[in-house]
Amino acid sequence: MIPRYQTVLFFLLLAASVVMGVALWQLRNREHQRLLDGVQSSPTQAPTVAPAEQATLMVASDGDDTLMQQQLSLPLPQSPNKRAKAILGKLLDLYAAQDAAHPVPGGASSVLEVFLMPVSVGAEPGASTTADTAAQDATAADAGQKSASQSDAPTGNELAVVNLTGAFASNHPSGIETESLTVLSICATLHANLPQVTQVRFLVDGQPRETLAGHADLMRTYLTTEAEPAQAEPAQGAAQP
Repeated sequence: MIPRYQTVLFFLLLAASVVMGVALWQLRNREHQRLLDGVQSSPTQAPTVAPAEQATLMVASDGDDTLMQQQLSLPLPQSPNKRAKAILGKLLDLYAAQDAAHPVPGGASSVLEVFLMPVSVGAEPGASTTADTAAQDATAADAGQKSASQSDAPTGNELAVVNLTGAFASNHPSGIETESLTVLSICATLHANLPQVTQVRFLVDGQPRETLAGHADLMRTYLTTEAEPAQAEPAQGAAQP
């Protein structure tokens, strides 16, 4: 014989369980409907795709140590920095291809950032400026904190600071000709698409590096006039410090 208090307790617990179950069911349905309403009210937006534009790549060839002009249609962003990065990424993708005339592993991911900044009158010659200044300038440009003295009397020309990955530099084939071709093709490609870029500096993982793979000097500022493709001259003669 079950005591009466146990029977009463049983039915109270049963009633409480039923009430809790109904409440949970209602909460679940309410939350589900809220999620459905949120999905239905959210506008469907197509992903933003940059329009395709003509880009000029100055592609290096190891066979004759020249830079050859190649026109491609690429989706390019409007931001000059991102635009430069996308174009150089495509250039390095060509070098990473199996049938590349200038084989260099790494591809587009080898370009971390490209910073563009104005060249002042005092800095225009600039060919002997070290990469330590490039690192400082790139950091300042990224933070939007270029000092007034650095931007005084602008010339209308720009300096491009190309920040490459350490893996790209470590895996780059060693040799004065192949390294010079890579450096000059980057400079020429930047100038072909952004004519205002007259100087180029290089960083590796955001820091100065003496050479690309043992030969090409990365501690100097390159003038884009040194990478003129029209003459198709050997790369080792085109890059004079």
